[in-house]
Amino acid sequence: MRGLDLVGGDTVAIVAPSGPPDPVRLRQGVRRLEALGLKVVTGRNVLARGGLDYLAGSDEERAADLQAAWCDPAVAAVFCARGGYGAGRLLGLLDWAAMRAAGPKVLLGSSDITALHHVFGLELGLPTLHGPMPACAVITDGAEPEPRTWEHLLAALEGRPLPVPGEEMLVPGRAEGVLAGGNLSLLASLCGTRYQPAFADRLVFLEDVGEEPYRIDRMLTQLLQAGAFDGARGFVLGSWVGCGDPMPVLRDRLVPLGVPILAGLPVGHGSPQLSIWLGALGAIDTESCSLAGQFGGWDQAS
Repeated sequence: MRGLDLVGGDTVAIVAPSGPPDPVRLRQGVRRLEALGLKVVTGRNVLARGGLDYLAGSDEERAADLQAAWCDPAVAAVFCARGGYGAGRLLGLLDWAAMRAAGPKVLLGSSDITALHHVFGLELGLPTLHGPMPACAVITDGAEPEPRTWEHLLAALEGRPLPVPGEEMLVPGRAEGVLAGGNLSLLASLCGTRYQPAFADRLVFLEDVGEEPYRIDRMLTQLLQAGAFDGARGFVLGSWVGCGDPMPVLRDRLVPLGVPILAGLPVGHGSPQLSIWLGALGAIDTESCSLAGQFGGWDQAS
């Protein structure tokens, strides 16, 4: 693999660090990646079961698959099959020194994979791709993948990521910086751990699914009181599927920080699901109401 771009013939490994993937959707996702000319391999335990039914196998099995894929020199990218819950349970089981020694490659995932995005940035110093996963509905359901989702994912994987449009600017202005963040619930869950978020000099991306506004309030307040948002340069707000109307609480908690805030980006859950690089340089562009910038580059996550 050259830089961040995947080309025909590259090998992609699919693993399940969180919840169990649907086998039918997984097979369809594999077929759609293979149609791009990619060689697709799946983790040994990707369909493992046992123990807690909301986890794709034991912690040890899921961690072993992730580490084996990342450390395999033949693998150019590691795609997480789906989200759910469980990635955070793996953080203390991974050999970060071995994974650093494996060199750079692509990690793709979203939702619960926020835990991996965040810690890959801290431990490996690499940008990671927040985007749709191969065993999820927007990729597998229907005669073809959801068109905008697929277009943005392929562009990002080919090293030519596209700007992501928003719907409104909650606070005007222009902000540039390394993009960080992800699923709000996962970020809040990392408070008080060795991986507590700190977003000084960052653009902060936030999204969630199935959370009532008061719960969003609680998690934002937790992050605010933990100092996670101190020094943030701006905020990028993605999808809030099944969250009622979260805008009043998002305004109440974030607008007083006095930095540019762009809302309504189709990134996170729902359809479409556009792709963004976390740990890469980006810019909130007030004129186009979009997130754009120099996405990609191995040296930008720091």
